[in-house]
Amino acid sequence: MADNHDERQEDLQHIRHSLAHALAAAVLELYPHAKPTIGPATDTGFYYDFDFGESNGVSEDDLPAIEKKMREVLKSWDSFDGAEVSVEEAKERFQNNPYKLELIDEISAANEKITFYTSGTFTDLCRGGHVESAGDIDPRAFKLTSVAGAYWRGDEDKQMLTRIYGLAFRTKQELSEHLTQLQEAAKRDHRKLGRELDLFTFSDLVGPGLPLFTPKGAAMRNAIIDKIYAIQKPFGYQEVWIPHITKPDLYKTSGHWEKFGDELFKVHGKESEFVMKPMNCPHHTQIYASSARSYRDLPVRFVEATTNYRDEQTGELLGLSRVRSLTQDDGHIFCTPEQIEGEIENIMEVVKEFYTSLGMYTQGNYRVFLSVRDPNTPEKYLGDPAHWDEAEQTLKGIAEKRRLPYVVEEGEAAFYGPKLDFMFKDAIGREWQLATIQLDFVMPGRFELEYTAEDGSRKTPVMIHRAIAGSLERFLSVIIEHFAGAFPAWLAPIQARVIPVNSEAHSEYAEQVRSQLESSAVRVDTDTSNESLGKRIRLAKTEKIPYLLVVGDKEKESQTANVESRDEGDLGAMSLQVLVERIN
Repeated sequence: MADNHDERQEDLQHIRHSLAHALAAAVLELYPHAKPTIGPATDTGFYYDFDFGESNGVSEDDLPAIEKKMREVLKSWDSFDGAEVSVEEAKERFQNNPYKLELIDEISAANEKITFYTSGTFTDLCRGGHVESAGDIDPRAFKLTSVAGAYWRGDEDKQMLTRIYGLAFRTKQELSEHLTQLQEAAKRDHRKLGRELDLFTFSDLVGPGLPLFTPKGAAMRNAIIDKIYAIQKPFGYQEVWIPHITKPDLYKTSGHWEKFGDELFKVHGKESEFVMKPMNCPHHTQIYASSARSYRDLPVRFVEATTNYRDEQTGELLGLSRVRSLTQDDGHIFCTPEQIEGEIENIMEVVKEFYTSLGMYTQGNYRVFLSVRDPNTPEKYLGDPAHWDEAEQTLKGIAEKRRLPYVVEEGEAAFYGPKLDFMFKDAIGREWQLATIQLDFVMPGRFELEYTAEDGSRKTPVMIHRAIAGSLERFLSVIIEHFAGAFPAWLAPIQARVIPVNSEAHSEYAEQVRSQLESSAVRVDTDTSNESLGKRIRLAKTEKIPYLLVVGDKEKESQTANVESRDEGDLGAMSLQVLVERIN
């Protein structure tokens, strides 16, 4: 159990940031008219944004030449030398680069130091974070990968720039492994599989970032929610419903308006202004507040699956991974301080059982981030520091008691409280944050929520936010790629397909089998097309259906089906009752 980011990760970020400098230097040597803007490290490499002026800039065909020039540049870089400079010196250096001048003005207005870093003949405006020398970079361990458009500062009203992306790792082997992973990821891309398996679609008439789910996709969404509700039923959750719009006052009270006001969709009514809800917790506080509560009533546990709306920038939208309408499997618990530990442990049981059903809750395949405040930016967080201390220590104690594989992530807390974020690895080794548990002493106080304590005094409850799958859209994007479309039977949109040997002679019995399975809540269909039996079986396998039920004269006589499992092969003749038990 580590307390912070490990040093190796920080060193890797320094390599990546240094390579962003090398990219800018190489581009300037090949395209002297280009204006470099910003170039940060990323989770897998780096990028740099350039203004190439009226020229066509660069394309992916140009990347090998730029990459070659980067390696030439690095050979002559002995060090990254930092120096603090005045505003005047900085502006003189970048007098022909309006992007750097804008950054210089911002740094100056914030009373921060202006620093340059120089390597060889290249100097850039930079805060630092580099390797000691280019000798610390394996020249075989990076690769330029793509070119894309990007607005300056992410603002659609500003200049469109050219962004060059690169990958970077410590060794050539790590780079090679990542490239192999990318190739596998392309095969598993949920956008590609979503079309092939007929799960969801997008429409220009509806708008970007607003997915439409087909019957099969809707079946998967329902299966996820049904599974979570079934698992958490013993823990006393009550389902609620809230509207999709609200007065802005709700989010001004909660604190979300100040933090996320620019991301809200505004709705203008005849008399008032409303916003589309981007989250549900403030609404749930008002259900709690609608009745007088006693300590005997607590915990109060609300849960629902409801769609939220966030005005994401078009360029950031990506299939189901980043959307403007996201359906959250959301829950909020209002409890006494003494009840916190028990409630969080109950949530952990739900998380464990749900992800075990997906085969993901296994040793080495998941870990937990204890997301806490950044001590250097206390202004980012609402509420009493003493409550924050208590909340963080409570979560840490629970993580240790449960022997969770946790690491502390400073600066990743929500603005109202710390959280436990469950990180799961998918089938090709990528890590995703899915379930979350957040401990909140802030919002109940801001909404003046109360309960009558045993001694008759009025006290403020604690609020626990919990999501098991999180956003269903994002969760589905992860799960589609994790299983490459071959879902476990409980999740598969079609769990079984009945295929008559002869579409005419055996279709009546095939329909009888389908009806019996459907009455037992199995998601089943039939293929009575005029194609050959072999072709119909191959089609079902292409669709990755868990069970294929072939029926002919023999099966009709014995009231069985010949069952082939996608995962286990030929299971032979099986009664429908046994098959239903197996699927369920």
